[in-house]
Amino acid sequence: MAITKQIAKHVRDLHFGGNYTGVNLKQTIDGVDWQEATTKYRSLNTIAALVFHINYYIDAVLRVLQGAALNAHDQDSYSHPSIKSEQDWQTLLNKVFSDAEQFAQFIENLDDDKLDENFLDGKYGSYFRNLEGTVEHANYHLGQISIIKKMLRS
Repeated sequence: MAITKQIAKHVRDLHFGGNYTGVNLKQTIDGVDWQEATTKYRSLNTIAALVFHINYYIDAVLRVLQGAALNAHDQDSYSHPSIKSEQDWQTLLNKVFSDAEQFAQFIENLDDDKLDENFLDGKYGSYFRNLEGTVEHANYHLGQISIIKKMLRS
């Protein structure tokens, strides 16, 4: 299997299921309503903030793959839109899962040769580093979401 196809599969598995760990975003947040998603546990981020944060970087890299400039800033990566209803929460989730599928589609259509190229001007490393890095980053925060969910429900 081409490496780009494998990375795309990894993105889908992380979001929708089938990955090695058996933990995915869709299943983990299944049954989390907007109130639980926005409930703060001590000084930890909310589930909603972490879901937004995961997608913030996927969305930024996706836009670059679509031909746009990189426009992402760490200080904005937790600044999610206000969530004051189930509709607001579902709107965020729909964007997250739609972006994940689009991201996977763009990745699987890349040639493997592209993976060694500099991502933009090179200070960000290679395409491979950025594509696989978004998956690593999302897995890290998925673990946090799982733990926060358990703590909120205990």
